[in-house]
Amino acid sequence: MSDHLATVAGTDVDTRHWIDGRRRGSATVFTDLSPIDGRPLASIARGAAPEADAAVQAAANAFPDWAATPPAERARLLHAIADGVHKRLDELAQVETADNGALLRSHRVGVMPRVAHNFRFFADRLLSLAHPDFATRGHTNQVAWRPAGPCALITPWNAPLMLATWKVAPALAAGNTVVLKPAEWSPLTASLLADIAHEAGLPPGVLNVVQGYGTEAGRALAAHPGIRRISFTGSVPTGRAVAAAAARNLTPVSLELGGKSPLLVFADADLDLAVDLAVEQYDNAGQVCLAATRLLVEEPVAAEFTRRLVARAEGLRQGDPRTESTELGPLVHPRQLEKVDGFVRRAVEQGARVLTGGSPHPQLGPLHYRPTLLTQVAQDSEIVQEEVFGPVLTLQTFRTEQEALTLANGTRFGLAATLATGDRDRAARVAARLVAGTVWVNCFFVRDLRAPFGGARSSGIGREGGTWSFDFYCDLHTTVTAPTGWSEHG
Repeated sequence: MSDHLATVAGTDVDTRHWIDGRRRGSATVFTDLSPIDGRPLASIARGAAPEADAAVQAAANAFPDWAATPPAERARLLHAIADGVHKRLDELAQVETADNGALLRSHRVGVMPRVAHNFRFFADRLLSLAHPDFATRGHTNQVAWRPAGPCALITPWNAPLMLATWKVAPALAAGNTVVLKPAEWSPLTASLLADIAHEAGLPPGVLNVVQGYGTEAGRALAAHPGIRRISFTGSVPTGRAVAAAAARNLTPVSLELGGKSPLLVFADADLDLAVDLAVEQYDNAGQVCLAATRLLVEEPVAAEFTRRLVARAEGLRQGDPRTESTELGPLVHPRQLEKVDGFVRRAVEQGARVLTGGSPHPQLGPLHYRPTLLTQVAQDSEIVQEEVFGPVLTLQTFRTEQEALTLANGTRFGLAATLATGDRDRAARVAARLVAGTVWVNCFFVRDLRAPFGGARSSGIGREGGTWSFDFYCDLHTTVTAPTGWSEHG
């Protein structure tokens, strides 16, 4: 077995970078741990400025030919990548579960099929991308999307391949070349994606994968003068650092920086539905940027809602994410467990009451944390204002619609919001006043790639999805043609 191959869940994964159509090592490595048992999975090539520069150069060299490739051919190759993902769906699911600890059944049924769909959707969208011509004083205006150039895509660990391909697919469809920097806590499926893209026939240099730490490889990419677009998903502090580095080169950025989303439950809501929605917020051990971790419940139903939710939370089956019956797996990394537990401990010290959970569950494994519900929390407290990114919900009550809105909008975030009510007029009225990029009414996590995705305030900058992705990954180009001035032979 090669020193550069790690066997993970029965699949061989190359641990080197993918640059210019071939594998490239680094002088140093870092250790990738499995959240399931805390054991090392692989020693991963640790990229930094030299590898980032080589990848950007490869992307720059490949860009002219790829940008000139007819859209139909680009779309064909994206569909071929989707076919490769579908063919290796179970392998990808098992490797990603081993690497980031999310439920295997979710990866098989939802996440990996969505990875393939990302490529198919943007391939098809490319072929329908058009803007109608329009006239100005007899002149013809034509609008077109022109590829911008090499793109740096820096992706998170909580849904590694799905969120990576949410960026890779539209960037490639638009005619750009890509340097992908996966999160160091879950890099393995990005390496497999490079193999799949190569097998599909993607030309060398069009997709490059550089592994490493954000402070090294990520920083080098964000500051690189050869990069024409940067898309980043992650924390607010890192987003600020990416934006600052990009500003030196005036590189456009798209930033999705998480949230502290509310779930508003009105007294006229279907209470069973409202409790179901609340329980969904524990999905992926709470490591979901869109999670509505702040439960805001109207006083008349608060006691009954709380009783039902506590019972449901305590009944969640925690354990090995590879087991079909498991509903709540581990956190991704020891540092994440320390972070989550620190939030809860400080909240309790400040007066919060633990209704259920509130501590790790070491009997199940080193990184399991009990589903937690806290009440008696102040609106200005850390636990209400800051993103925990773990299975921790807070519960506050309100008396009036205005009070609910004040609480819901009372953080620096604005990524999403969820609303449970039986009143259509209230639903429309409240949804219109919530500061959020996406509002779900009597549902949660219903996503369509045709819709724009992004947040307000500290939740980020920009929108991606549908035509909005092409708007970001392209330079919009307008040609205005006069009706006169043509020669007889023109």
